[in-house]
Amino acid sequence: MNVLPFIIGALLVFALAYRFYSAFLATKVMVLNDARVTAAVRLENGSDYIPMNKYMTFGHHFAAIAGAGPLIGPVLAAQFGFLPGYLWLLIGACLAGAVHDFVILVASTRNDGLSLDNLAKKYISSIAGVTTAVAALFILTCALAGLAVGVVNALAASPWGTFTIAATVPIALFIGVYMFKLRKGRIAEGSIIGVLLVLLSVAAGQWVAQQPFAHLFTFSREALSIALPAYGLIASILPVWLLLAPRDYLSSYMKIGTIAVVGLGVLLVMPQMKMPLLTDFIHGGGPIVKGTVWPFVCITIMCGAISGFHALVGSGTTPKMVARESHLRFVGYGAMLTESFVSLMALTAACVLSPGDYFAINVSPDVFATLGMVPDRLAELSALVQEDLAGRTGGAVCMAVGMAQIFVGLPGMKSLMAFWYHFLIMFEALFILTTIDAGSRVLRYIVQELLGRRWKAIGRHDWWPGVIGISLVTSLLWGWMLYNGDISTIWPMFGVANQLLASVALAIGTVVILTESAKKKYALVTFIPFVFVTVTTAWAGVANIFATYLPKAREPGTAVAAVVNIVLTVVMLALVALLLVETGRRVRRLLGASGTP
Repeated sequence: MNVLPFIIGALLVFALAYRFYSAFLATKVMVLNDARVTAAVRLENGSDYIPMNKYMTFGHHFAAIAGAGPLIGPVLAAQFGFLPGYLWLLIGACLAGAVHDFVILVASTRNDGLSLDNLAKKYISSIAGVTTAVAALFILTCALAGLAVGVVNALAASPWGTFTIAATVPIALFIGVYMFKLRKGRIAEGSIIGVLLVLLSVAAGQWVAQQPFAHLFTFSREALSIALPAYGLIASILPVWLLLAPRDYLSSYMKIGTIAVVGLGVLLVMPQMKMPLLTDFIHGGGPIVKGTVWPFVCITIMCGAISGFHALVGSGTTPKMVARESHLRFVGYGAMLTESFVSLMALTAACVLSPGDYFAINVSPDVFATLGMVPDRLAELSALVQEDLAGRTGGAVCMAVGMAQIFVGLPGMKSLMAFWYHFLIMFEALFILTTIDAGSRVLRYIVQELLGRRWKAIGRHDWWPGVIGISLVTSLLWGWMLYNGDISTIWPMFGVANQLLASVALAIGTVVILTESAKKKYALVTFIPFVFVTVTTAWAGVANIFATYLPKAREPGTAVAAVVNIVLTVVMLALVALLLVETGRRVRRLLGASGTP
């Protein structure tokens, strides 16, 4: 089956949603007005609040929200077949995710760039504010572990890939010094040098992997599970300009450029989709995701459809950059649709593989032996990419193989399968490391803010004992989850945490619209997605406990991690339940005061 009609159909849906639905949200629901001065203009300080043109703001927002989630989730959800993930990406992004992002971004922009927990405090109650902050703490911890597991499984025993990723750290440091100290203001210069150095590191990785000292870059899964949290610890302490900013900047080039080439490749190569539209695993019992297609496709694919993590960005750095309210539609709604297209490309890459090859890569060999499947081209693909592909779970390897096959179908690329595969591993890992260094820093900020309410010194970002101590503790937390878990336990936990935060943000958005809109019925644009996401995620959370974690709690080697997952899931569900009670009280007061439904 040719995948091209599905891609063209998706682009048409995205175009119609942006043209009509986002216009309705902008002009009728939130009533954007350029006469209203934005926080970036009113509070401009040359540091946190800096008004930028809408394209620069869009670029920052897209780079911040589009981490590895839109890549890994669709690949894992391909277990159910192409159709469930495809439909959830279109419906979820247009009617839920983009609405979620847009409304929260508008609310924060109009309230001096307030964070999500402070928006909850203002519009709902003080209890809701604290609950939201704690929920955000949980989601970031689970998110960092969930995203890191993809890198760990992709780089284990892979000297080429490990060298390439390791090389991007000094490259980012060098570009940071170059662009902010040595050649300040020479952005084009630094960009060209940085991109060329990253590409060179991919080519050099092949040479390193063939040398006697290749063992220096060959690490086990356990070693990488320690190295990544250590990197997160360092990245959360170093100045933003030295590592975080240049890495984000370079990865944005890789992100947009690579997805553009994949889209062009689909148009030119017109690959055949080998994964069926639906598989037998929609009924449950799948080797990657244990549950049925609903609700698990909705928590497996998060960032490309709807993601609570986006609310942290939309109430964080982005609202402090918006120069005019009219930009909010393009930035908030448009960036989400762009990310959904990225997810669609990832889903396509997974589905151009035969089911036998897809599952041979994405599950352990002993589990694959129970599926009654036979690999189609696994041995050939392993030889072409110069890596053993069997049992490399986590989604990253599968997506890299699928996209590399599309790349080599382009003219003049046939002999470059190994290069493109490792380039795409680097491409995915850059996404993930960008999320790790930014997420580790935000996680520290949240803990400092919570503890700083009681101990003022801890809340100060210039008090180094607090900065280092909290960074160490938070890195140990998600590092422990990474070390003791696997993709089958960590990703569902991440999915539940992320989507519960999305339901929190939609609840806040509903109260914002009820408070500020002239017509209360417009609150349905966030309330209907809120009901669906909350029910779906709560159902998935309970199912995770009984179908995944309790069985593992009875096994000696996984008992402790499973019990921790059970406790975390119960706590997150309880936090959201508490916030829903507070939201319900506030909504009743608002509707009672207005006397209208």
